[in-house]
Amino acid sequence: MKKILVTGGAGFIGSHLCAKLVNEGHDVLCVDNYFTGSRRNLESLISNSSVEIMRHDVTFPLYVEVDEIYNLACPASPIHYQHDPVQTTKTSVLGAINMLGLAKRLRCPILQSSTSEVYGDPEVHPQTEQYWGRVNVAGPRACYDEGKRCAETLFFDYHRQHRLPIRVARIFNTYGPNMHPQDGRVVSNFIVQALQNEPITIYGEGQQTRSFCYVDDLVEGLVRLMNVQGDVPTPVNLGNPTETTILELAQLVLDLTGSRSELVRRPLPVDDPKQRCPDIAKARDLLRWAPKTPLEAGLKRTIAYFEALLSSGAGEVRQLRRSARA
Repeated sequence: MKKILVTGGAGFIGSHLCAKLVNEGHDVLCVDNYFTGSRRNLESLISNSSVEIMRHDVTFPLYVEVDEIYNLACPASPIHYQHDPVQTTKTSVLGAINMLGLAKRLRCPILQSSTSEVYGDPEVHPQTEQYWGRVNVAGPRACYDEGKRCAETLFFDYHRQHRLPIRVARIFNTYGPNMHPQDGRVVSNFIVQALQNEPITIYGEGQQTRSFCYVDDLVEGLVRLMNVQGDVPTPVNLGNPTETTILELAQLVLDLTGSRSELVRRPLPVDDPKQRCPDIAKARDLLRWAPKTPLEAGLKRTIAYFEALLSSGAGEVRQLRRSARA
């Protein structure tokens, strides 16, 4: 049994990670400032004696005793990270510095949740870990992209300078229960719009591609990466190598929900990548990992989650919408 710190533990991926670690018999310290995370995501864990929940912002130092650290804290959807771009960069950079400082003091392994956004609008396809990316540093997405790139730099420098045992996961598009209904990401957007029979928004012609990984598969990859033996002095892509066009995703959501929603088109957002697909050869070799959940099966579980959320009360949904716009 270990005591494991998960920053951003009340968020979408963090809450699933906390649940998995508890199920494996560990004690979990879940830290979150609740900017995008929610106590609702932790309902099944709140009464568990193996879980401690702490409200804390990682831009400030944290003084705790743990055996491992998963650093997931940072808003991950454009709607949220563009709301306060300076704070987003601070969360990535100062959060990395504070968590690395803690790991250095404790001499414990630490995993950084990085992102496929470090590749920007890529010229290489699929993206390997060796690709340096194509990011517009002056664009509206740069607060997230560059913050995560700087965090990676700090992690690898701490490894080289202090021999700190680090792990860096580059996470591609992930979906599943506990997504925020108004986070602006394509899966949650489409499902919520379809369930409410509202128009489904397609940006551009809908031919841009994404690779959708179900959250349980992603969390399994994170845990395997943390537990791999020896140094891992390189990022590791975690995502689904199967591409889906946005138009195909919209049609699948319509079919699975039986929605009467119409498709409406809007201009592409600035710096929105045209293609995004991971090369996961390294994860296959190093972790013996690949996603297992078919897109249709994962969407059915995600739709069931949003159906329950939307039926739990219009007031709660309105509150979530207000918090997304605030």
